[in-house]
Amino acid sequence: MWALVAAAIAHASPRDVVAFSGFAPGTIVVKTNERRLYFVLDPYHAMRFPVGVGKAGKSWTGIARVEGKFIRPAWSPPDEIRRDKPNLPEVIPGGSRHNPMGAAALTLRGGEYAIHGTNNPQSIGGFVSYGCIRMHNRDIVALYDMVQVGTPVIVER
Repeated sequence: MWALVAAAIAHASPRDVVAFSGFAPGTIVVKTNERRLYFVLDPYHAMRFPVGVGKAGKSWTGIARVEGKFIRPAWSPPDEIRRDKPNLPEVIPGGSRHNPMGAAALTLRGGEYAIHGTNNPQSIGGFVSYGCIRMHNRDIVALYDMVQVGTPVIVER
């Protein structure tokens, strides 16, 4: 457990570690109304990150697990996004400045949603996505290094 705390502190400034309780260490907790993601370090502390979350009618709540971890993933727009933006290509390569997944992605719920970086850092802190959780690229890289496939994810209002 102390290795987890040390790894988190190595990636964070002291202001990023906050008092937080009620969840098991190693859990990711997203509070959509706060537009914050918490990575639980121990029974009393979590690392806190600003995030962009689902816009009206697109957000979700519930429990999931990290199912996959990807660095600079390619992105295939889901049907819903393609309907709204029909000019998008079938696939946007990983690393492209047009790829909204950013530096890394943690997939959830069969790939339906992800916690991922962004090519639009100004969107962080807003209700902006189709249900994915957006992070600054430096933050998703730090989180990526701290979690494993199977990490629990709890999304609350």
